[in-house]
Amino acid sequence: MMRDLDADHRPWPPPRRPWVMKQTWDRLLFAHWPVRPDELRGLIPAELTLDTFDGAAWVAVVPFGMSGIRLRGLPPIPGTAAFPEINVRTYVTHQGKPGVYFFSLDATNPLAVASARLFFHLPYVRADMSIASIADGAVDYRSRRTHRKAAPAEFAGRYAPISEPFRAAAGSLESWLTERYALYIVRRGGVYRGDIHHEPWPLQLAQADIRSNTMAAAAGIALPEEPPLLHYAHRLDVLFWTLEKG
Repeated sequence: MMRDLDADHRPWPPPRRPWVMKQTWDRLLFAHWPVRPDELRGLIPAELTLDTFDGAAWVAVVPFGMSGIRLRGLPPIPGTAAFPEINVRTYVTHQGKPGVYFFSLDATNPLAVASARLFFHLPYVRADMSIASIADGAVDYRSRRTHRKAAPAEFAGRYAPISEPFRAAAGSLESWLTERYALYIVRRGGVYRGDIHHEPWPLQLAQADIRSNTMAAAAGIALPEEPPLLHYAHRLDVLFWTLEKG
């Protein structure tokens, strides 16, 4: 269980106001590809600054399991006990605070999709999805987007950890990619930050057999032919705050 607001590892303190939502992420795969910044610049809002590491921008396809969604002071939300999610993201900064920008977030739970679109204005869409643990710690994951008027997208593959858990070293690419404590949206020309909080990622090196992946292509992103940088995380508890403008 996360030690509430243990924040020594964060680049800035969490908000003073109470968090509003808690989730658990499990069996998560980070699949990262480097891309030229000019290939992404036109795909993110002009109000945000595209973040780069050694001159490269990065795009991630991130499948995982979601569970334990609950609002502060309330039991888990009925109908959200556990379901898969997969997102496509890149990395941005605003006013000196690095964060995540989402091109899409697919989920199989219609209540979660509707709530996230309404309250957080995130580009959630519905999909038929499955996640299953199989032999030797591997995960079988499948997703096919079904959301009306959304670009078709699918992901199918198996992945597994191949190392002991470790904490990414400060200043490393792994830390830059994963230790981010905000998401950004732009709505009607205004930038909104959604702060999140969690313990440092318990990363493991990973291997994956990705049989189908059109998730990034659906957002207009052409991934390079080279194999992705892969990391696995078995479980992480996450806190969320309401969006804040500026």
